[in-house]
Amino acid sequence: MSSSFQAPSTFRKIQAIAVGNDFEKVTRTVTVNYQEFISQLKPNQVVVKVLFVGINASDVNYTNGKYVPGIKPPFDVGFEGLGQIVAAGAKVPQDKVGSYAILSQYGAFAEYVAINAKALIPVPSPKPEYLSLPVSGLTASIGLDEQGRMKAGETVLVTAAAGGTGQFAVQLAKLAGNHVIGTCSSDDKVAMLKRMGCDRVINYKKEDFKTVLRKEYPQGVDIVYESVGGKFFDICLNSLADKGRLIVIGMASTYSQGDGMKGDTVDTIKLLAKSRTVTGFFLPAYADQHATHLKKLIQLLAAKKLEVELDVVGQGDITDIVTAVNYLQQGRNKGKVIVPLVATADARL
Repeated sequence: MSSSFQAPSTFRKIQAIAVGNDFEKVTRTVTVNYQEFISQLKPNQVVVKVLFVGINASDVNYTNGKYVPGIKPPFDVGFEGLGQIVAAGAKVPQDKVGSYAILSQYGAFAEYVAINAKALIPVPSPKPEYLSLPVSGLTASIGLDEQGRMKAGETVLVTAAAGGTGQFAVQLAKLAGNHVIGTCSSDDKVAMLKRMGCDRVINYKKEDFKTVLRKEYPQGVDIVYESVGGKFFDICLNSLADKGRLIVIGMASTYSQGDGMKGDTVDTIKLLAKSRTVTGFFLPAYADQHATHLKKLIQLLAAKKLEVELDVVGQGDITDIVTAVNYLQQGRNKGKVIVPLVATADARL
């Protein structure tokens, strides 16, 4: 344990006490005895003091039991955090203590997390921009490469382009030499996407999405990076070019409605005549590629070829997570939503 670290008597974490997609209703903040917690630390684990957590649209899918069928409450929630290692098990080199890392595992919404040391992603500093990489960044990078089979000279459409993963899809598609279209819902998001190089930004609150695509892109689009679902999915499918690929990242418009996550129906006749492809993408299935793509993203950030828009919610308290989840589900966010669990500085990095 770090000599400068003062262990707390207790800490807090967020648990689901019921299954459902109303995050505020089905979760609670619970207090954990720190000494009991650390007494259970395994030899290959470390304790991470979490400084920031990342918020994802799919957080409500997890509380709604969509990812672990039959899960019984109470269970810990949250997918990702960034923090400092403050204690290490007997089989972990003690020089790891004091270093910073990203963690990606169920139960990340906690002030302290125990995790296998090998599961951590080391980072040089606690800059919260790194927290956007393991879920949002990797989904875009691997999804476009593997399922999108992206190459230069194509037209790429990104829905929810100003969101956590959309911002990466826009920039990676531009870096690959493509014409990029992005959808969003406000003028400030339009400005953000233009700054990131988006060639055509469609504010669907002011322009008709379907009409714009039909008039300005009569030949269709080659790749769609789609995360909204519903009517957006239908419009995107009908706008695919010959041999076009539509990558289903999610269907966020359904996550907070009714029983939660709901898929869309595909008319296979629309695929056959134009050799179109509709494909799903789920990040855990590509675990073998995480390290390679993460290295690429870190290099692009270091070279200032990628920028990360952060949307910081809260003032440094774990209870702000509930507000942040609701904020994202309402579509109000611009960029990656993060919550500091300690007092934080400026969000723009």
